[in-house]
Amino acid sequence: MGWNFNDGSPIYLQLCAVIKGKIASGEYAPGSKLQPVRDLALEAGVNPNTVQRAYAELERDGLVNAERTSGRFVTADAEKIKQLRGALSSGFIGEMFKQLQGLGLTNEEIIAAVQNWGYSDK
Repeated sequence: MGWNFNDGSPIYLQLCAVIKGKIASGEYAPGSKLQPVRDLALEAGVNPNTVQRAYAELERDGLVNAERTSGRFVTADAEKIKQLRGALSSGFIGEMFKQLQGLGLTNEEIIAAVQNWGYSDK
């Protein structure tokens, strides 16, 4: 996987965002083991301390659990994952509305476009 970081936010937060997306989408299944810090650092081309900081942030959020000798695991808490999906989708929708409002669309026009999305191709 190619990791592309931007200068707009700290790398550890960008790592958190990618991992949250993978948890929310199910790519990282509930209860599954995450890559060891060093492995992810090599893959992403970052310092292991950066990955450690990202994992610590995910632990604080309750999305990752550390087991002393076994590594880190995605939470098995279905409600926590549902909340994550809700938060991420709300952010995406908010960004979409900002972008479309910037084009001059009203909220009603945006809602109608979303409701009709995909039907114009058929």
